[in-house]
Parts: sequence; C-alpha cells; structure tokens
Amino acid sequence: MSERSNPFDALFADWPGAHLLSSETTVPAFRKAVEAAHLVIENKVSLLAQDTNSEIQTAAGEIGVRVYTPHHSAPTGPALVFYHGGGFVFCSLDTHDGLCRRLAAVSGVRVVSVDYRLAPEHPFPAPLEDALAAFDAIADGALADHGVDGSQLAVGGDSAGGNLSAVIAQERRGQVRFQLLLYPLMQLVEINKPSPRWHDLPWLASATVGEIAKHYLQGHDPADVRVSPIFAQDLTGVAPAYVLLAELDPLKDEGRAYADRLAASGVAVETRLHKGVPHGFLNATRVLPQSIPAVEEAGRALQKAMNAD
Repeated sequence: MSERSNPFDALFADWPGAHLLSSETTVPAFRKAVEAAHLVIENKVSLLAQDTNSEIQTAAGEIGVRVYTPHHSAPTGPALVFYHGGGFVFCSLDTHDGLCRRLAAVSGVRVVSVDYRLAPEHPFPAPLEDALAAFDAIADGALADHGVDGSQLAVGGDSAGGNLSAVIAQERRGQVRFQLLLYPLMQLVEINKPSPRWHDLPWLASATVGEIAKHYLQGHDPADVRVSPIFAQDLTGVAPAYVLLAELDPLKDEGRAYADRLAASGVAVETRLHKGVPHGFLNATRVLPQSIPAVEEAGRALQKAMNAD
C-alpha cells in the first residue's frame, strides 16, 4: 500500500463538507462538519433502546445527559456512564446516539451519555470536572428516577471519552465496576509521533492531535496524569477493563500499552484489536459494516461485567 494513499479518502470524496474536516478550519466550522459527517457515515438508529434527555445538578453546575434504557429492562439496574469522543473539542450526544443505543440494546445495561463542556471555550480541567461531577451525582442517586442504580456503575467512552473514563476509573477506585475504553486517547505528551498516511483520517490526522492538545491544554502540563492517564504510577485496584483498538489508528499503540500496564498491575483486562479499520470506525456503521459487530462485542463484554440479564 502506498504511503501517500488512504483507503478511506473515498468516503469523503463526494461530500461537499469534506474540506471542513481540516486543522486549518475554525472550531465552529469543524464542529459543524463533524455533525454533518455523522449523518453521512452512520445509520440512523431509533428502536434499539428508549432514550430520555435529562439534567443533573452538580457542584460544577447543570449537566445534560441522555439516558438509554434497554427494552424489557428491570425497573432498576446498573448503568454505563458514557463520555463521547471528539478530542475534547467537538462531537455531542447526537453524534454518539447510535453507538449508545447499540451498547444499551446488546448489553441490557442502561447507558447515560454525558454532555460535558468542550474546549477551547472550556479547556482542561473543565471537561474532566464535568465528567467527574456527573459520575459522582449519578453514584449519589441523581438518576434513580430513571432506574439507574448508583452503586453499579461502569464508565466508558471512545477516544477522548476513553481518556476521561480512564481518569475516572483511577480517581474513583472502588466505585467504578468496569471500564469500556474504545480506541482511547491515553496521552498528549507525544503528539507528533510519525504515523503512515494510511493511518490518517480527517478527524484524527497527526495535525488534528496537535490541535486537540492546543485547544484542550492551553498551556497546562500534558504529563499531568489527569490529562495523560497512561503515566499514572499506581494502577492497582483500578476497575477491570475492555480495551478496543483499531488497526489503522495512530492511537493504537498507546491504547495497547495502557492495557498492558493494567494487566501488569493485576487488573483483569480484555484487549480486542479490530483489523483493517480506522479510529472512529464505531460511528461509521453505514460505510464500515465491521462496526456493528464490533459494538455488539463490546456490549456483550459490558453485559458480562455488569451481570445484566
């Protein structure tokens, strides 16, 4: 395969907004392009789980959430607190609606998707503060009326959401029962590492990672373990994990390294590498048929971990 070619470029060739998925565009334009892109590459899902928009009151203020309740679920049960990806800068509850629905439907576990604040308007630590505040409020019973048992919580997310989940699993040891890390972003220290052209997609090329670091950190130390959880010295007692990796993903190696560190610390961890797919493929069900069985496999791991019927 030529280093100058990318097999996924064709996905965007006929889409008028493709030029907006570039590190040269403004943040509002990039967000608009991503919201439009997900309508092109993701199949619309409506019947897999019931959804309810709500708000929870936290010390960080009011945080929006979307609760996905599997059909025929028990009145009360465990939940996955989910944080969407998007480099802490873009994406939303809507861009990850299909992924959350599928996870809820397959696992039988309620999924609570958290609408945390985004950089650059709200740089680190604001997104993490929202993520932690939402988890704490849910653990304290904020969503009991939606059937969420605050004593049975998992955390999970893709990319930047996986980063937030890993940090919460470290900081809330003993409260988090399971972590579902989907091609997680585990560090922002080494952002200019070389990667083949065929690893690059518009939403996660090497230049994009640099933009993420610039907008999210705004001068903060990238080696802070709350930014780069892979650098935490002690991982003993962290919740068991399922780590999903994509072969054509520049984040693959750091995700695998974190899984190895968890295992070396005595944490039960399952690592699953999906061949021939890029970063973000779970949200591309219309164009990458491998994505649906991959989500279903992750959902079954969640079901097993949370002992859902």
